[in-house]
Amino acid sequence: MKAVMCTAFDGPEALRIGTLPDPEPASDEVLVEVQAASVSFMDLLMISGGYQLRPDLPYVPGTDAAGVARAVGADVAHIRPGDRVIGTGWHGAYAERMVVKGWRCNRLPEGVDMVDGSTVAHTYATAHYALKLRAGLQAGEWLLVTGAAGGVGLAAVDMGRMMGARVIACVSRAEKAGIVRDYGAAEVIVLEEDNLRDRVKEITGGRGVDVCFEMLGGETFLTLARVMAWNGRLMPIGFAGGEIPKLPMNLPLLKNYSVVGVFIGAWNDHDPGPANRAVDDVLAEIAAGRLTPKVDRVLPLEDARRAMELVQDRAVQGRVVLEVV
Repeated sequence: MKAVMCTAFDGPEALRIGTLPDPEPASDEVLVEVQAASVSFMDLLMISGGYQLRPDLPYVPGTDAAGVARAVGADVAHIRPGDRVIGTGWHGAYAERMVVKGWRCNRLPEGVDMVDGSTVAHTYATAHYALKLRAGLQAGEWLLVTGAAGGVGLAAVDMGRMMGARVIACVSRAEKAGIVRDYGAAEVIVLEEDNLRDRVKEITGGRGVDVCFEMLGGETFLTLARVMAWNGRLMPIGFAGGEIPKLPMNLPLLKNYSVVGVFIGAWNDHDPGPANRAVDDVLAEIAAGRLTPKVDRVLPLEDARRAMELVQDRAVQGRVVLEVV
């Protein structure tokens, strides 16, 4: 099979197109003929050696794919050969064939195409897990999302809007404000122009943020830790800015707010049943038109390096998707 291979942890430059044997599914796995695979910041971190997981080299990058189930292990009951599916794993999606664990594979509903479907398991499932299951977001609460124009951030804006929250979207540059407003942000903070702390106080009337979906880390996280509302929920999702912050614990103590970690990949492995059902819930909302994945552009598999460079340059709104077959 044709596949993108990462030959060193050197970023996009280390990606090559090559040929590998077709994988064989184990009894608890599904072999997916991949039609579309989404490109994420997590994929970029992994090929650059900046992620906590380092696969043996060379390896095939890509966490999320959509396609057709071609072979199904004997222990997998909910998927049959020929089903349209989405599947996720730590890597392996940028190829013509991908093997995924049965509990990381979901049937794709009618009305959701392969391109959109390939973006769901990492983006909207993270937003669902964070906002519904971890934070218990309530209608009318102030939800602040950093990195709001990216794939996961935009899904959180969309999910928050659907749940009735008042969404504050933080974007890096002014040209990204339009897309987050289109997806339901009531207020937008442009980090290169605005004072983050002052704007949050102004927008919330001094009350602060009830739920913070925070993906940048560093000083942004520490600033937001000082503008949380009473009984708020501050959720570290990732550290795209490159710095893991150290939180003075008097801050959550003084306002009785919680710091709630969100790591969707670990949840998939630790609680596979609930995690799989959560993806089904998200897919149902998308099929019903209540949530709308944003695809920035579709590129051929051979342009995987270019796709990664776009993510690296923060030039993507939503997701880039690789068309495989």
